[in-house]
Amino acid sequence: MNDLFVNTRLSIPAGDLNFTAARSSGPGGQNVNKVNSKVTLRWSLADCRGFDPGWRRRFINRYQNRITREGELLVHSERYRDQARNLADARTKLAEMLLECQAPPTPRKPTKPTRGSQRRRLDKKRQNSQKKHNRRGPRMDD
Repeated sequence: MNDLFVNTRLSIPAGDLNFTAARSSGPGGQNVNKVNSKVTLRWSLADCRGFDPGWRRRFINRYQNRITREGELLVHSERYRDQARNLADARTKLAEMLLECQAPPTPRKPTKPTRGSQRRRLDKKRQNSQKKHNRRGPRMDD
């Protein structure tokens, strides 16, 4: 297995990635009962050097439900019927997960409604009010 190249700033050595194979679930006939095609990829976040602390924090916050108590991330793949393709798929999933958390989220810039939108909103409110006022029948004064 080769090193996992995520981007120019991060590459995970092949020795840090462990995988196990198990029988896949779902359709597939006799192949499902005979072949260990499901792949579980394990990666220890603590052992990874060169991982930016901010990036690591965002990654842990985003995928904390996939991280074990020992600090290992689990990625499963059973999309294909053969083990090699599922392993490649799991490695691709891990790289995509890491890239997703690379950049910090951009802070929201609060904006004010424009004067025209405020005017249109108030005009619409006046129209609705007038419409409901016109629905009332004539008042009978005693």
